[in-house]
Amino acid sequence: MNDQADGERRISTRQAAELLGVKPATVYAYVSRGQLTSRRDPVGRGSSFDAREVEALALRSRREAAPPPGAELSVRTSLTLIEPDRYYFRGVDAVDLASRYRYEEVAEWLWTGTLPRGARFTAPPEALAAARRAVAALPEHSGPIDRLRVATAAAAVTDPLRFDLSEEAVLGSARCLVPTLVGALPEVGAAGWRGDGRLARQLWSRLTAQEPDPDALAVLDLALTLLIDHDLAASTLAVRVAASARAHPYAAVSAGLGALEGPLHGAAGRLAHRMLVEALERGGAAPVVADHLRAGRRVPGLGHRLYEGEDPRATALFARLEGVPQAGPALAAAREVVATAAARRGGLHANVDLALAVLTVSCGMPAEAGETVFAVSRTAGWMAHALEEYQERPLRMRPSGQYQGPRPPQPMP
Repeated sequence: MNDQADGERRISTRQAAELLGVKPATVYAYVSRGQLTSRRDPVGRGSSFDAREVEALALRSRREAAPPPGAELSVRTSLTLIEPDRYYFRGVDAVDLASRYRYEEVAEWLWTGTLPRGARFTAPPEALAAARRAVAALPEHSGPIDRLRVATAAAAVTDPLRFDLSEEAVLGSARCLVPTLVGALPEVGAAGWRGDGRLARQLWSRLTAQEPDPDALAVLDLALTLLIDHDLAASTLAVRVAASARAHPYAAVSAGLGALEGPLHGAAGRLAHRMLVEALERGGAAPVVADHLRAGRRVPGLGHRLYEGEDPRATALFARLEGVPQAGPALAAAREVVATAAARRGGLHANVDLALAVLTVSCGMPAEAGETVFAVSRTAGWMAHALEEYQERPLRMRPSGQYQGPRPPQPMP
């Protein structure tokens, strides 16, 4: 069957099955999942398919079935590329992009491939009120990830369209969730300082009681933008697994927050902050680094397995922090940490956690502030990955377990 009436090549169910290497019944299963579209044959009793659509699905299936040699798990993405000395968002140098555009604009770039100048995010009143009530009910000792997880769940309940996984609906959820998370966090200090509608200004008052000067606020916005995505970190992979199971975007973000709370992922900034505070209190970084090495602990804020030299995010933040007068002492301490560790161990360079710690220490923010910045920023990146994953075959992230238990049959216990 080759129907050319609409300028497209149509093929039969049997031909589609042969191209895909499946049974005819499986072809109709693809139709029911929304992966193929069929057209009823007006003359015969079968259906026809767009040949190009079938060929594209066959190519995609072959790629998914054959991951690159040596790769434990390979996930196609058009969002972030990491090279030994830099990284890119949709093919554009990420540091250059973050230096010229604000966080909301770069979020739109990741989500849609467009860069709307002056983009702003607004939290829906109902979602914001629900999130604030939920966060307010938590114990005082709750951490930032506790608050953000609860706020995410509360916001989800107020969104009746959360199960709509169309691109338009997910984009709407993304633009609403990020400012809702920030607005749900308690403000610091009694002043209740308000800025303009930019997300960095809203977040600032949740991190410190200090009023922001323009240079410090610009560093916070730069940090948010640089951290927005970094390929398949553990939390991002958790988001994609949830999205592969067709969890709604709020649930996918919750999965990312759960992974981020692990001590090997989101807590690194907190450790770097405390190290810099101790270095400032003791008048130098050398004894602090020595204590870490003596105890067999790795020095926080140093090293990144994906970069050969200094983390480009750290380089960009350090350069911008040089223009913030109050950052001088913490910046000097950070550089002393790097120099001391390099003299004793070699090959270790600053990563973004150390640079972010300079910002949090110098602006009167608590130790967990870096974790908050990271989680808020990365929420937009997680949404971008969820958007990508919703376009893929459902439940494709199903690795096979390597069973190593006793061979059956075993006696009944």
